[in-house]
Amino acid sequence: MNYSRIIAASVGLVCAALLASAAHGPASLMTEPPATQLGTVAFPNSCSAQAQPAIAKGVALMHSFQYTESEQTFQEALSHEPKCAALHWGKVMALYAQIWYFPDDKHLNQGHKEIEKAQKLHSSNAREQGFLDAAAAFFQKKKLTHKERIEAYSSVLERLHAQDPHDPEAGSFYALSLIALSEADEPNAVQDLKKAIAVLQPLLQQYPDHPGVAHYLIHASDRPELAQQGLEAARRYAAIAPDSSHALHMPSHIFVRLGMWQDSIASNIASRTAGAQAAAAHRAEPHYQVHAMHFLMYSYLQSGQEAKAREVIEQSKDIVGADEKDKADTRAFLSALATLELHRWKEAEALAPPPKGGRDTYWARTIGAARAGDITEADAGLQRLTKLIADGEKRGRARSDAGPGEKPTDLREAEAWTLFAKGKTDEAVAEMRAAADHEDKEGGESVGFPAREMLADLLLELKRPSEALAEYKSDLENAPNRFDGFLGAARASQAVGQESAAQSYYAKLIGICGAGADRPELAEAKTYLARK
Repeated sequence: MNYSRIIAASVGLVCAALLASAAHGPASLMTEPPATQLGTVAFPNSCSAQAQPAIAKGVALMHSFQYTESEQTFQEALSHEPKCAALHWGKVMALYAQIWYFPDDKHLNQGHKEIEKAQKLHSSNAREQGFLDAAAAFFQKKKLTHKERIEAYSSVLERLHAQDPHDPEAGSFYALSLIALSEADEPNAVQDLKKAIAVLQPLLQQYPDHPGVAHYLIHASDRPELAQQGLEAARRYAAIAPDSSHALHMPSHIFVRLGMWQDSIASNIASRTAGAQAAAAHRAEPHYQVHAMHFLMYSYLQSGQEAKAREVIEQSKDIVGADEKDKADTRAFLSALATLELHRWKEAEALAPPPKGGRDTYWARTIGAARAGDITEADAGLQRLTKLIADGEKRGRARSDAGPGEKPTDLREAEAWTLFAKGKTDEAVAEMRAAADHEDKEGGESVGFPAREMLADLLLELKRPSEALAEYKSDLENAPNRFDGFLGAARASQAVGQESAAQSYYAKLIGICGAGADRPELAEAKTYLARK
Protein backbone atom coordinates (compact mmCIF):
# COMPACT_ATOMS: atom_id res chain seq x y z
CA MET A 1 0.00 0.00 0.00
CA ASN A 2 1.23 3.48 -0.83
CA TYR A 3 1.30 5.59 2.38
CA SER A 4 1.58 9.10 1.01
CA ARG A 5 2.09 11.94 3.47
CA ILE A 6 1.10 15.58 3.54
CA ILE A 7 3.80 17.73 5.12
CA ALA A 8 2.30 20.91 6.56
CA ALA A 9 4.55 23.51 8.16
CA SER A 10 1.92 24.81 10.55
CA VAL A 11 0.29 21.51 11.48
CA GLY A 12 2.10 18.90 13.52
CA LEU A 13 -0.25 15.95 13.19
CA VAL A 14 0.43 15.05 9.56
CA CYS A 15 -1.74 12.25 8.21
CA ALA A 16 -1.91 10.43 4.90
CA ALA A 17 -4.24 11.84 2.28
CA LEU A 18 -7.76 10.66 1.70
CA LEU A 19 -8.08 8.35 -1.27
CA ALA A 20 -11.82 8.74 -1.45
CA SER A 21 -14.49 11.39 -1.57
CA ALA A 22 -14.20 14.30 0.81
CA ALA A 23 -17.90 13.97 1.52
CA HIS A 24 -19.11 10.65 2.94
CA GLY A 25 -17.25 8.04 0.92
CA PRO A 26 -14.95 5.45 2.56
CA ALA A 27 -11.41 6.58 3.28
CA SER A 28 -8.34 4.36 3.09
CA LEU A 29 -6.14 6.76 5.05
CA MET A 30 -6.57 9.94 7.10
CA THR A 31 -6.88 13.67 7.06
CA GLU A 32 -5.29 15.92 9.63
CA PRO A 33 -6.96 17.22 12.77
CA PRO A 34 -5.96 20.87 13.18
CA ALA A 35 -3.21 22.29 15.35
CA THR A 36 -2.25 19.14 17.27
CA GLN A 37 1.39 18.11 17.20
CA LEU A 38 1.37 14.36 17.68
CA GLY A 39 3.25 13.08 14.65
CA THR A 40 2.47 11.39 11.33
CA VAL A 41 0.07 8.44 11.29
CA ALA A 42 -1.50 6.45 8.45
CA PHE A 43 -4.24 4.19 9.76
CA PRO A 44 -6.34 2.51 7.03
CA ASN A 45 -10.11 2.47 7.57
CA SER A 46 -13.47 2.48 5.81
CA CYS A 47 -15.17 5.25 7.79
CA SER A 48 -16.48 8.57 6.54
CA ALA A 49 -14.37 11.62 5.89
CA GLN A 50 -15.84 13.26 8.97
CA ALA A 51 -14.41 10.50 11.19
CA GLN A 52 -10.84 10.80 9.90
CA PRO A 53 -9.54 13.60 12.17
CA ALA A 54 -10.66 11.73 15.30
CA ILE A 55 -9.18 8.44 14.08
CA ALA A 56 -5.88 10.13 13.25
CA LYS A 57 -5.70 11.90 16.59
CA GLY A 58 -6.80 8.86 18.59
CA VAL A 59 -4.23 6.57 16.95
CA ALA A 60 -1.45 9.13 17.38
CA LEU A 61 -2.32 9.56 21.06
CA MET A 62 -2.33 5.80 21.49
CA HIS A 63 1.12 5.57 19.93
CA SER A 64 2.35 7.97 22.63
CA PHE A 65 0.58 6.06 25.44
CA GLN A 66 -1.81 8.94 26.14
CA TYR A 67 -4.52 6.35 26.71
CA THR A 68 -7.07 8.47 28.56
CA GLU A 69 -7.12 11.16 25.92
CA SER A 70 -7.09 8.56 23.16
CA GLU A 71 -10.15 6.81 24.59
CA GLN A 72 -11.89 10.17 25.04
CA THR A 73 -11.21 10.99 21.40
CA PHE A 74 -12.58 7.70 20.07
CA GLN A 75 -15.60 7.75 22.39
CA GLU A 76 -16.55 11.29 21.42
CA ALA A 77 -16.36 10.43 17.73
CA LEU A 78 -18.42 7.26 18.26
CA SER A 79 -21.27 9.34 19.60
CA HIS A 80 -21.48 10.93 16.14
CA GLU A 81 -20.60 7.88 14.03
CA PRO A 82 -21.43 4.62 15.85
CA LYS A 83 -21.02 2.48 12.72
CA CYS A 84 -17.31 3.27 12.25
CA ALA A 85 -15.33 0.07 12.90
CA ALA A 86 -12.02 1.92 13.35
CA LEU A 87 -13.50 4.01 16.18
CA HIS A 88 -14.67 0.86 17.99
CA TRP A 89 -11.19 -0.63 17.47
CA GLY A 90 -9.56 2.48 18.94
CA LYS A 91 -11.81 2.45 21.99
CA VAL A 92 -10.94 -1.22 22.52
CA MET A 93 -7.19 -0.79 22.15
CA ALA A 94 -7.15 2.15 24.58
CA LEU A 95 -8.20 -0.43 27.19
CA TYR A 96 -4.97 -2.36 26.61
CA ALA A 97 -2.16 -0.16 27.91
CA GLN A 98 0.55 -2.38 26.50
CA ILE A 99 3.68 -2.82 28.66
CA TRP A 100 1.99 -0.75 31.41
CA TYR A 101 -1.06 -2.62 32.67
CA PHE A 102 -2.72 -5.85 31.66
CA PRO A 103 -6.52 -5.56 31.38
CA ASP A 104 -8.50 -7.13 34.22
CA ASP A 105 -11.48 -9.41 33.62
CA LYS A 106 -13.89 -6.47 33.50
CA HIS A 107 -11.91 -4.71 30.77
CA LEU A 108 -11.31 -7.96 28.87
CA ASN A 109 -15.06 -8.54 28.78
CA GLN A 110 -15.70 -4.92 27.81
CA GLY A 111 -13.14 -5.19 25.02
CA HIS A 112 -14.67 -8.42 23.73
CA LYS A 113 -18.12 -6.82 23.46
CA GLU A 114 -16.75 -3.71 21.75
CA ILE A 115 -14.74 -5.63 19.17
CA GLU A 116 -17.79 -7.78 18.43
CA LYS A 117 -19.64 -4.59 17.48
CA ALA A 118 -16.79 -3.63 15.17
CA GLN A 119 -16.63 -7.07 13.54
CA LYS A 120 -20.35 -6.99 12.77
CA LEU A 121 -19.84 -3.84 10.71
CA HIS A 122 -17.92 -5.92 8.11
CA SER A 123 -15.17 -3.50 7.14
CA SER A 124 -14.50 -3.19 3.42
CA ASN A 125 -10.85 -2.26 4.08
CA ALA A 126 -8.57 -5.30 4.35
CA ARG A 127 -5.98 -3.55 6.52
CA GLU A 128 -8.62 -2.26 8.91
CA GLN A 129 -10.04 -5.79 9.12
CA GLY A 130 -6.58 -7.07 9.99
CA PHE A 131 -6.37 -4.76 13.01
CA LEU A 132 -9.88 -5.81 14.06
CA ASP A 133 -8.83 -9.46 13.86
CA ALA A 134 -5.76 -8.76 15.99
CA ALA A 135 -7.85 -7.03 18.67
CA ALA A 136 -10.38 -9.90 18.56
CA ALA A 137 -7.55 -12.39 19.11
CA PHE A 138 -6.47 -10.54 22.24
CA PHE A 139 -9.95 -9.87 23.66
CA GLN A 140 -11.38 -13.29 22.85
CA LYS A 141 -13.69 -14.81 25.44
CA LYS A 142 -11.69 -18.01 25.78
CA LYS A 143 -9.79 -18.42 29.06
CA LEU A 144 -6.14 -17.70 28.27
CA THR A 145 -2.98 -16.81 30.18
CA HIS A 146 -1.52 -13.33 29.75
CA LYS A 147 1.24 -14.73 27.58
CA GLU A 148 -1.20 -16.66 25.40
CA ARG A 149 -3.31 -13.54 24.79
CA ILE A 150 -0.29 -11.51 23.79
CA GLU A 151 0.96 -14.32 21.54
CA ALA A 152 -2.44 -14.59 19.82
CA TYR A 153 -2.54 -10.83 19.26
CA SER A 154 1.07 -10.67 18.08
CA SER A 155 0.60 -13.59 15.67
CA VAL A 156 -2.15 -11.76 13.76
CA LEU A 157 -0.09 -8.58 13.62
CA GLU A 158 2.93 -10.53 12.41
CA ARG A 159 0.92 -11.76 9.42
CA LEU A 160 -0.36 -8.24 8.77
CA HIS A 161 3.19 -6.87 8.87
CA ALA A 162 4.44 -9.63 6.55
CA GLN A 163 1.83 -8.66 3.94
CA ASP A 164 3.33 -5.16 3.75
CA PRO A 165 6.60 -4.59 5.65
CA HIS A 166 6.45 -0.90 4.67
CA ASP A 167 3.15 -0.29 6.51
CA PRO A 168 4.13 1.85 9.54
CA GLU A 169 0.98 1.03 11.49
CA ALA A 170 1.20 -2.74 11.13
CA GLY A 171 4.94 -2.63 11.79
CA SER A 172 4.77 -0.40 14.83
CA PHE A 173 1.86 -2.22 16.48
CA TYR A 174 3.51 -5.57 15.74
CA ALA A 175 6.78 -4.38 17.29
CA LEU A 176 4.92 -3.16 20.38
CA SER A 177 3.33 -6.59 20.75
CA LEU A 178 6.82 -8.12 20.72
CA ILE A 179 7.91 -5.72 23.47
CA ALA A 180 4.85 -6.71 25.51
CA LEU A 181 5.67 -10.36 24.84
CA SER A 182 9.26 -9.87 26.06
CA GLU A 183 7.87 -8.97 29.49
CA ALA A 184 5.72 -12.11 29.62
CA ASP A 185 8.35 -14.46 28.19
CA GLU A 186 11.51 -13.86 30.23
CA PRO A 187 13.73 -16.57 28.65
CA ASN A 188 13.22 -15.04 25.20
CA ALA A 189 13.01 -11.37 26.24
CA VAL A 190 16.15 -10.13 24.49
CA GLN A 191 15.33 -12.12 21.36
CA ASP A 192 11.84 -10.53 21.26
CA LEU A 193 13.31 -7.05 21.69
CA LYS A 194 15.89 -7.56 18.95
CA LYS A 195 13.11 -8.77 16.67
CA ALA A 196 11.15 -5.59 17.41
CA ILE A 197 14.21 -3.44 16.69
CA ALA A 198 14.69 -5.21 13.35
CA VAL A 199 11.10 -4.33 12.40
CA LEU A 200 11.31 -0.71 13.55
CA GLN A 201 14.71 0.49 12.36
CA PRO A 202 13.91 0.44 8.60
CA LEU A 203 10.52 2.02 9.30
CA LEU A 204 12.21 4.87 11.18
CA GLN A 205 14.13 5.73 8.02
CA GLN A 206 11.00 5.53 5.86
CA TYR A 207 8.68 7.34 8.29
CA PRO A 208 10.82 9.73 10.37
CA ASP A 209 7.74 11.50 11.79
CA HIS A 210 5.79 8.43 12.91
CA PRO A 211 5.23 8.53 16.71
CA GLY A 212 4.81 4.78 17.21
CA VAL A 213 7.93 3.80 15.29
CA ALA A 214 10.15 6.18 17.28
CA HIS A 215 8.44 5.50 20.62
CA TYR A 216 8.56 1.72 20.39
CA LEU A 217 12.15 1.69 19.17
CA ILE A 218 13.08 3.49 22.39
CA HIS A 219 11.24 0.89 24.47
CA ALA A 220 12.76 -2.00 22.54
CA SER A 221 16.24 -0.57 23.13
CA ASP A 222 15.77 0.12 26.84
CA ARG A 223 18.44 -2.30 28.01
CA PRO A 224 22.15 -1.61 28.58
CA GLU A 225 23.33 -3.74 25.67
CA LEU A 226 20.73 -2.34 23.25
CA ALA A 227 20.49 1.32 24.26
CA GLN A 228 22.74 2.72 21.52
CA GLN A 229 20.30 1.39 18.92
CA GLY A 230 17.58 3.63 20.32
CA LEU A 231 19.53 6.91 20.30
CA GLU A 232 18.39 8.10 16.86
CA ALA A 233 14.74 7.53 17.82
CA ALA A 234 15.33 9.28 21.14
CA ARG A 235 16.74 12.31 19.35
CA ARG A 236 13.64 12.48 17.12
CA TYR A 237 10.67 11.53 19.26
CA ALA A 238 10.15 14.72 21.31
CA ALA A 239 10.10 16.79 18.10
CA ILE A 240 7.66 14.35 16.48
CA ALA A 241 4.98 14.65 19.17
CA PRO A 242 5.63 17.72 21.37
CA ASP A 243 1.96 17.82 22.45
CA SER A 244 2.42 14.52 24.31
CA SER A 245 4.04 14.73 27.75
CA HIS A 246 5.02 11.07 27.44
CA ALA A 247 6.72 11.71 24.11
CA LEU A 248 8.71 14.52 25.71
CA HIS A 249 9.81 12.14 28.48
CA MET A 250 10.54 8.94 26.57
CA PRO A 251 13.90 9.99 25.03
CA SER A 252 15.31 10.12 28.55
CA HIS A 253 15.00 6.32 28.79
CA ILE A 254 17.86 6.15 26.30
CA PHE A 255 19.64 9.23 27.63
CA VAL A 256 19.95 7.76 31.14
CA ARG A 257 21.04 4.39 29.76
CA LEU A 258 23.90 6.21 28.00
CA GLY A 259 24.70 8.59 30.86
CA MET A 260 23.57 11.73 28.98
CA TRP A 261 22.41 13.65 32.05
CA GLN A 262 21.82 17.11 30.63
CA ASP A 263 19.74 15.69 27.79
CA SER A 264 17.66 13.75 30.30
CA ILE A 265 17.19 16.82 32.48
CA ALA A 266 15.93 18.93 29.57
CA SER A 267 13.62 16.13 28.43
CA ASN A 268 11.98 15.68 31.80
CA ILE A 269 11.58 19.35 32.65
CA ALA A 270 9.56 19.68 29.44
CA SER A 271 7.63 16.49 30.13
CA ARG A 272 6.70 17.45 33.68
CA THR A 273 5.38 20.83 32.49
CA ALA A 274 3.35 19.25 29.68
CA GLY A 275 2.04 16.56 32.01
CA ALA A 276 0.83 19.16 34.50
CA GLN A 277 -0.95 21.07 31.74
CA ALA A 278 -2.62 17.89 30.46
CA ALA A 279 -3.72 16.89 33.97
CA ALA A 280 -5.15 20.36 34.59
CA ALA A 281 -7.22 19.95 31.42
CA HIS A 282 -8.34 16.44 32.55
CA ARG A 283 -6.61 14.86 29.56
CA ALA A 284 -4.07 12.79 31.49
CA GLU A 285 -3.47 11.19 34.88
CA PRO A 286 -0.87 12.57 37.33
CA HIS A 287 1.52 9.66 36.81
CA TYR A 288 3.02 11.29 33.72
CA GLN A 289 4.35 14.06 35.99
CA VAL A 290 5.61 11.57 38.59
CA HIS A 291 7.48 9.53 35.99
CA ALA A 292 9.20 12.65 34.66
CA MET A 293 10.07 13.77 38.21
CA HIS A 294 11.65 10.39 38.94
CA PHE A 295 13.96 10.61 35.93
CA LEU A 296 14.64 14.29 36.56
CA MET A 297 15.70 13.76 40.17
CA TYR A 298 17.89 10.82 39.20
CA SER A 299 19.60 12.80 36.44
CA TYR A 300 20.26 15.74 38.76
CA LEU A 301 21.91 13.38 41.26
CA GLN A 302 24.11 11.79 38.60
CA SER A 303 25.24 15.23 37.41
CA GLY A 304 26.19 16.22 40.96
CA GLN A 305 23.24 18.56 41.60
CA GLU A 306 21.90 17.59 45.02
CA ALA A 307 20.02 20.83 45.70
CA LYS A 308 18.19 20.53 42.37
CA ALA A 309 17.31 16.91 43.12
CA ARG A 310 15.88 17.87 46.50
CA GLU A 311 13.83 20.61 44.82
CA VAL A 312 12.17 17.93 42.72
CA ILE A 313 11.24 16.02 45.88
CA GLU A 314 9.73 19.17 47.37
CA GLN A 315 7.71 19.73 44.22
CA SER A 316 5.85 16.48 44.86
CA LYS A 317 3.37 18.56 46.86
CA ASP A 318 2.42 20.37 43.64
CA ILE A 319 1.58 17.41 41.39
CA VAL A 320 -1.48 18.51 39.42
CA GLY A 321 -4.44 16.17 39.76
CA ALA A 322 -2.95 13.98 42.50
CA ASP A 323 -4.62 13.56 45.89
CA GLU A 324 -2.71 14.15 49.11
CA LYS A 325 -1.98 10.46 49.67
CA ASP A 326 -0.52 10.08 46.20
CA LYS A 327 1.61 13.20 46.70
CA ALA A 328 2.92 11.81 49.98
CA ASP A 329 3.60 8.45 48.35
CA THR A 330 5.56 10.12 45.55
CA ARG A 331 7.58 12.13 48.06
CA ALA A 332 8.39 8.98 50.02
CA PHE A 333 9.40 7.11 46.87
CA LEU A 334 11.71 9.86 45.62
CA SER A 335 13.18 10.43 49.10
CA ALA A 336 14.02 6.74 49.47
CA LEU A 337 15.93 6.70 46.19
CA ALA A 338 17.71 9.98 46.92
CA THR A 339 18.95 9.01 50.38
CA LEU A 340 20.53 5.82 49.09
CA GLU A 341 22.06 7.51 46.04
CA LEU A 342 23.56 10.14 48.36
CA HIS A 343 24.70 7.52 50.91
CA ARG A 344 22.95 9.38 53.72
CA TRP A 345 22.44 6.34 55.91
CA LYS A 346 20.97 8.01 58.98
CA GLU A 347 18.59 9.99 56.80
CA ALA A 348 17.50 6.79 55.08
CA GLU A 349 16.97 5.02 58.41
CA ALA A 350 14.74 7.88 59.59
CA LEU A 351 12.47 7.98 56.53
CA ALA A 352 8.79 8.20 57.44
CA PRO A 353 6.54 5.54 55.89
CA PRO A 354 4.03 6.87 53.34
CA PRO A 355 0.24 6.61 53.81
CA LYS A 356 0.07 3.65 51.44
CA GLY A 357 2.62 1.24 50.08
CA GLY A 358 6.05 1.79 51.58
CA ARG A 359 8.14 -0.88 49.88
CA ASP A 360 10.76 1.60 48.67
CA THR A 361 10.80 3.36 52.03
CA TYR A 362 11.45 0.16 53.98
CA TRP A 363 14.05 -0.92 51.44
CA ALA A 364 15.91 2.35 52.05
CA ARG A 365 15.32 2.27 55.81
CA THR A 366 16.70 -1.26 56.10
CA ILE A 367 19.82 -0.51 54.09
CA GLY A 368 20.31 2.81 55.87
CA ALA A 369 20.07 1.17 59.30
CA ALA A 370 22.42 -1.63 58.29
CA ARG A 371 24.98 0.78 56.83
CA ALA A 372 24.72 2.89 60.00
CA GLY A 373 25.37 -0.22 62.13
CA ASP A 374 21.90 -0.31 63.71
CA ILE A 375 21.18 -4.04 63.56
CA THR A 376 17.93 -3.85 65.53
CA GLU A 377 16.40 -1.34 63.13
CA ALA A 378 17.79 -3.21 60.12
CA ASP A 379 16.11 -6.43 61.29
CA ALA A 380 12.83 -4.61 61.91
CA GLY A 381 12.94 -2.94 58.51
CA LEU A 382 13.81 -6.19 56.76
CA GLN A 383 10.88 -7.95 58.43
CA ARG A 384 8.50 -5.20 57.30
CA LEU A 385 9.95 -5.15 53.76
CA THR A 386 9.62 -8.93 53.46
CA LYS A 387 5.93 -8.76 54.44
CA LEU A 388 5.19 -5.90 52.06
CA ILE A 389 6.76 -7.82 49.18
CA ALA A 390 4.92 -11.04 50.06
CA ASP A 391 1.59 -9.18 50.27
CA GLY A 392 2.24 -7.44 46.96
CA GLU A 393 3.14 -10.69 45.21
CA LYS A 394 -0.02 -12.34 46.59
CA ARG A 395 -2.15 -9.53 45.16
CA GLY A 396 -0.26 -9.75 41.88
CA ARG A 397 -0.89 -13.50 41.57
CA ALA A 398 -4.60 -12.89 42.15
CA ARG A 399 -4.60 -10.58 39.10
CA SER A 400 -2.17 -12.53 36.95
CA ASP A 401 -1.47 -16.04 35.74
CA ALA A 402 2.25 -15.70 36.60
CA GLY A 403 3.66 -18.07 39.16
CA PRO A 404 6.10 -17.24 41.95
CA GLY A 405 9.20 -15.52 40.60
CA GLU A 406 12.78 -15.25 41.76
CA LYS A 407 13.51 -13.40 44.98
CA PRO A 408 13.24 -9.65 44.23
CA THR A 409 16.47 -7.69 43.89
CA ASP A 410 15.50 -5.08 46.51
CA LEU A 411 14.90 -7.81 49.10
CA ARG A 412 18.25 -9.45 48.32
CA GLU A 413 19.99 -6.07 48.68
CA ALA A 414 18.36 -5.37 52.04
CA GLU A 415 19.20 -8.88 53.26
CA ALA A 416 22.81 -8.56 52.09
CA TRP A 417 23.43 -5.30 53.94
CA THR A 418 21.75 -6.67 57.08
CA LEU A 419 24.02 -9.72 56.93
CA PHE A 420 26.99 -7.37 56.50
CA ALA A 421 25.96 -5.42 59.61
CA LYS A 422 25.87 -8.70 61.54
CA GLY A 423 29.37 -9.65 60.41
CA LYS A 424 28.19 -12.47 58.14
CA THR A 425 30.35 -11.25 55.29
CA ASP A 426 30.49 -14.32 53.06
CA GLU A 427 26.71 -14.66 53.12
CA ALA A 428 26.34 -10.95 52.48
CA VAL A 429 28.57 -11.06 49.40
CA ALA A 430 26.83 -14.16 48.05
CA GLU A 431 23.39 -12.57 48.45
CA MET A 432 24.46 -9.30 46.85
CA ARG A 433 26.18 -11.07 43.97
CA ALA A 434 22.98 -13.05 43.32
CA ALA A 435 21.06 -9.75 43.23
CA ALA A 436 23.57 -8.23 40.78
CA ASP A 437 23.61 -11.27 38.50
CA HIS A 438 19.81 -11.40 38.36
CA GLU A 439 19.53 -7.68 37.67
CA ASP A 440 22.08 -7.90 34.86
CA LYS A 441 20.09 -10.73 33.31
CA GLU A 442 16.86 -8.70 33.51
CA GLY A 443 18.43 -5.55 32.09
CA GLY A 444 18.00 -3.55 35.28
CA GLU A 445 16.02 -0.42 36.02
CA SER A 446 17.47 2.51 34.09
CA VAL A 447 17.02 4.93 36.99
CA GLY A 448 17.69 2.61 39.90
CA PHE A 449 20.66 2.06 42.20
CA PRO A 450 22.47 -0.81 40.40
CA ALA A 451 22.90 -3.95 42.46
CA ARG A 452 26.32 -4.41 40.82
CA GLU A 453 27.38 -1.07 42.27
CA MET A 454 26.07 -2.10 45.70
CA LEU A 455 28.19 -5.26 45.41
CA ALA A 456 31.22 -3.09 44.65
CA ASP A 457 30.41 -0.85 47.64
CA LEU A 458 30.12 -3.92 49.86
CA LEU A 459 33.46 -5.29 48.72
CA LEU A 460 35.11 -1.91 49.28
CA GLU A 461 33.67 -1.82 52.82
CA LEU A 462 35.16 -5.28 53.37
CA LYS A 463 38.63 -3.97 52.38
CA ARG A 464 38.67 -5.96 49.15
CA PRO A 465 39.42 -3.08 46.75
CA SER A 466 40.73 -5.13 43.86
CA GLU A 467 37.48 -7.10 43.67
CA ALA A 468 35.50 -3.91 44.21
CA LEU A 469 37.26 -2.17 41.32
CA ALA A 470 36.36 -5.02 38.96
CA GLU A 471 32.70 -4.67 39.95
CA TYR A 472 32.75 -0.88 39.58
CA LYS A 473 34.12 -1.28 36.06
CA SER A 474 31.35 -3.73 35.23
CA ASP A 475 28.80 -1.36 36.77
CA LEU A 476 30.00 1.54 34.62
CA GLU A 477 29.72 -0.56 31.48
CA ASN A 478 26.03 -1.21 32.14
CA ALA A 479 25.26 2.18 33.71
CA PRO A 480 27.76 4.64 32.21
CA ASN A 481 28.59 7.98 33.84
CA ARG A 482 27.01 7.20 37.20
CA PHE A 483 28.28 9.59 39.86
CA ASP A 484 28.83 6.94 42.53
CA GLY A 485 30.24 4.52 39.97
CA PHE A 486 33.07 6.93 39.11
CA LEU A 487 33.55 7.87 42.78
CA GLY A 488 33.74 4.25 43.95
CA ALA A 489 36.07 3.28 41.12
CA ALA A 490 38.38 6.20 41.99
CA ARG A 491 38.49 5.19 45.67
CA ALA A 492 39.09 1.52 44.82
CA SER A 493 41.85 2.49 42.39
CA GLN A 494 43.54 4.52 45.10
CA ALA A 495 43.31 1.62 47.53
CA VAL A 496 45.13 -0.74 45.14
CA GLY A 497 47.76 1.85 44.25
CA GLN A 498 46.54 2.61 40.73
CA GLU A 499 47.02 6.36 40.95
CA SER A 500 46.63 7.09 37.23
CA ALA A 501 43.34 5.16 37.16
CA ALA A 502 42.14 7.05 40.24
CA GLN A 503 43.03 10.34 38.57
CA SER A 504 41.11 9.31 35.44
CA TYR A 505 37.98 8.34 37.38
CA TYR A 506 38.01 11.54 39.45
CA ALA A 507 38.42 13.57 36.25
CA LYS A 508 35.49 11.77 34.67
CA LEU A 509 33.44 12.48 37.78
CA ILE A 510 34.14 16.19 37.48
CA GLY A 511 33.41 15.97 33.75
CA ILE A 512 29.82 14.74 34.13
CA CYS A 513 28.96 17.59 36.52
CA GLY A 514 27.84 21.03 35.47
CA ALA A 515 28.77 24.40 36.97
CA GLY A 516 25.96 24.14 39.52
CA ALA A 517 27.07 20.77 40.90
CA ASP A 518 27.12 20.81 44.71
CA ARG A 519 27.48 17.21 45.91
CA PRO A 520 30.10 17.29 48.69
CA GLU A 521 32.06 14.34 47.25
CA LEU A 522 33.23 16.63 44.45
CA ALA A 523 35.59 18.33 46.92
CA GLU A 524 37.36 14.99 47.34
CA ALA A 525 37.82 14.67 43.58
CA LYS A 526 39.04 18.24 43.17
CA THR A 527 41.52 17.90 46.06
CA TYR A 528 42.94 14.69 44.60
CA LEU A 529 43.30 16.14 41.11
CA ALA A 530 44.92 19.31 42.47
CA ARG A 531 47.71 17.22 44.00
CA LYS A 532 48.60 15.58 40.69
